[in-house]
Amino acid sequence: MTKVRKIVILGPQASGKGTQAEFLAREYKLPHISTGEISRREAKKKTRFGKFVAKLINSGFLVPDNIINKIVEKRLRQSDARKGFILDGYPRNLSQAKALDRMTNLDIVIELRIPDGISIMRISGRRVCSCERIYHLKFDPPKKKGICDYCGKKLVIREDETPRAIKKRLSIYHKQTEPLIEYYTKKRILVKVDGRPPIASVKKLIKKTITDFAKIR
Repeated sequence: MTKVRKIVILGPQASGKGTQAEFLAREYKLPHISTGEISRREAKKKTRFGKFVAKLINSGFLVPDNIINKIVEKRLRQSDARKGFILDGYPRNLSQAKALDRMTNLDIVIELRIPDGISIMRISGRRVCSCERIYHLKFDPPKKKGICDYCGKKLVIREDETPRAIKKRLSIYHKQTEPLIEYYTKKRILVKVDGRPPIASVKKLIKKTITDFAKIR
């Protein structure tokens, strides 16, 4: 078992953060904490806060720092996250990174790198079902066009994955999240992984990177 237990995965939309975070969570028996999923669950609720979050997400905007910081802090206090975690989608900017520093000490930050063109191509092909199954028209299509294999319901494009929303999200990433690369490089905990190869290849790259990094810690 690796001594690298507190892990953050950075990268633009569709870089594979969620997929690789799930792999790491299983591999190292750590909780996968996705702020995107937490936010989307809130957005589905009919509460005033849920509607506020839904409006932000569907417009391609991010949940304000003060709110997302509290959500993450509350989650990291839970017993399963005290000895380690895989954080996916957080921090997104320097303010959040400094807030996270006050909550815990990270072991490693993994940056998955892909060009914007690949990000847009990957996202534009996604289709989702109300049962939360996710497909891709090119890489993981349903057996029957437009229909979920599991529940038979119609697949749709998420509102935050329309071309307009995608471009806005990428713009926000480049402006707010890329400065984190320098921030964590100075802390000597950042490693870069090519996110362009097939999923299985990226998994191997990440695992080797963590193993090699643990040897010098």
